[in-house]
Parts: sequence; structure tokens; C-alpha cells
Amino acid sequence: GDDLVIRTGVVLPTFRETPDDALETAARAFAAGVDGVFCYDHIWPMGQPNRPALAPFPILAALAASLDVPPTSGGGPYFGTLVARVGLVPNGVLRGQFIALAHLAPGRVIAGLGTGDRLNEAENLAYGVPYTHAAERRGDMVDLARELRVQGLIVWLAGGAAARIEEARAAGAALNVWAADPSIVADRSQGADALEVTWGGPPPKDGVSLSATVGVLARAGATWAIFGWPIDPALLVAAAREADAADGMVRGA
Repeated sequence: GDDLVIRTGVVLPTFRETPDDALETAARAFAAGVDGVFCYDHIWPMGQPNRPALAPFPILAALAASLDVPPTSGGGPYFGTLVARVGLVPNGVLRGQFIALAHLAPGRVIAGLGTGDRLNEAENLAYGVPYTHAAERRGDMVDLARELRVQGLIVWLAGGAAARIEEARAAGAALNVWAADPSIVADRSQGADALEVTWGGPPPKDGVSLSATVGVLARAGATWAIFGWPIDPALLVAAAREADAADGMVRGA
């Protein structure tokens, strides 16, 4: 139910020529009990214009329409973007894509939205898409987030490197942070001005325990721990269950 300490997610491998790896990874993740699968939204992998990048919505829609997945303990399976980039297409187009996806998986679509940054500018310009001022992109992100929330979607707003909270607060959405230190998660998720904070990041480096990472994030107050591929989905689910058990022991003490 909703009393889970932390939910789990996997970012699918979509920097590929075909969706085969992404679909296979999703099936494996859901079979292990992972709560959600997510897709990046890039024209090419960061800084690598010669490599392919599959669009997120067709893959998420194919999964939502075809997977016969039993419900997860966290209320899933969920299908999300991490993150769909405002300004790459008009807000109306992005909104339409999310609404269409939500028809396939009602109540289980997570609209992770972001504005991109200077590292994404070349992607826009290569395709003749204007790269507007950051403040304008943030305003568009809040507008779209509000529209999607009215439509009943779960919305997360990326806070960027500084883990900005203004946009998430303005939209009534959760704050999503990428590879942020757990102390930042704790700072944003606790206290009088607390927001829901979801965490995404690359797979742990060699020697760093997945279980320890998830446990630290859970204690910091993150409601989701989402890792890029490759990751062992069974170990990820086990780590979340450990964090839940530890939390239960603390509450029972």
C-alpha cells in the first residue's frame, strides 16, 4: 500500500537502435517486483550526437498496453519519463502525449518534467528547435505540470543541479533530483517546508552497495529510488524491502 517507505524504479536502456533491450529490461524489472520503469527524453545521448536515442512515449505506451503485470506492493506498475523535456516540443504536444499514455495506464503514469540545461542546448539547435531562456522554460514547465495534475497524472518536477523547489511548490508537484547527495534529499523532504522528493541516479559504482544506497535515500526521506541501467532488479527490490523493514523496526521501537 501507500505506507511503503520507498518505491523502486529502473530507467530503461533506450540509447539503442531498437527497443528490444528496453522491453526486455522492463519485463525483467516488473517480474522482480520493481514499482516503475522510466525513459529518458533525448534526441541523442548526452554529448554523443552520433548515437541513437529512442523516444520515450512509444516505448512506455507499448509496455502499458501489452504487459500483463501483477500489481506491485507499491501500487504499480508505473510508467514514467525521467524526464520529459519542456521546450523540445510545444507544451500542447507534450500534454497530448501524456494524456494518451494515461488512457493506457490510468493512475499509473508519472509525468517527470524538466527544462534541460546548457548540456541539452545542442540537441535543440541541431534540429532547429529554439532554446529559450531558462526562466521561460521553467514557467512552461509549471504551466504544463498544473494541467497534467488537473488531468489526474502524478507529476514530478526536476529541480536541476541546485535542487530548486520553487517550481515543484508552485505546481503542487513532487521534486525530482538526479544523483543528488542524500543530505539534499533530507533538506528538501523534511521540516516545515517539506516536499515529496523522488531520487534518480546512475547505477552505483563498483564497491558501492545498492542496499546501502537505497537505505540512505530512504532514511533521508526519498519516496522513490530510481536507477539507470544496468542494475539488478531483484537486488533493488530486496534493498527497498530492507529499508522498509528497518523503518518498521524504528517505528516499533
